[in-house]
Amino acid sequence: MSSFALWPLVALGLAVVVVRQRAIAVGLVTLQALVLVASALTDGTAASNIAAALALLARALALAVLFFVLVSRTPESRPVRAGAGPLVRATLAIGLALALCWLVPRFGLGSRDAERASLTLVGFGLITACMRRAILLQVLGIVLAENGLALAALDLPGAPALLIELGVALDLTLIGLVAAAFHTRIFAEFGTGDSAVLGGLLD
Repeated sequence: MSSFALWPLVALGLAVVVVRQRAIAVGLVTLQALVLVASALTDGTAASNIAAALALLARALALAVLFFVLVSRTPESRPVRAGAGPLVRATLAIGLALALCWLVPRFGLGSRDAERASLTLVGFGLITACMRRAILLQVLGIVLAENGLALAALDLPGAPALLIELGVALDLTLIGLVAAAFHTRIFAEFGTGDSAVLGGLLD
């Protein structure tokens, strides 16, 4: 994969870590997925590359529609603030990404830069999922980490791209549907998508 495409992927991932608005985060993750689609198409014209790109495109559009519908149907009366500020989240995300890149040995991708970008996105996704209180943003953290795995799949030499990307697409679709039902149910009960309200539940 061209190193030119890796920088936008990482930059968009870091932006997801620090933004506050759910709709902006959905847009950033969708744009990141579309960059992956473009990368799959520009890396070759083989049928497997085109099929992988189409699978990624279908996933990106389906999740974007799903998440934007959730945002529009579950308006927050006030912003759900994270446990830590944007600067702290960004610092921890970059620190985790650097640690992963340093500790994890090469694992067979076409380039070391692609491996580092993939690990970075996984690290950003973990920080987003763990440090945000809004349920939708936690789910977006999982999607962000899965985008890192999709990047690795695209850069894996000789990989059955179609099977890998269809598997990722199915996985994320199931995650999206379950998360949507979970988020909607919590919002209906408590009037907010703040996961902190679950801590007050008693048996």
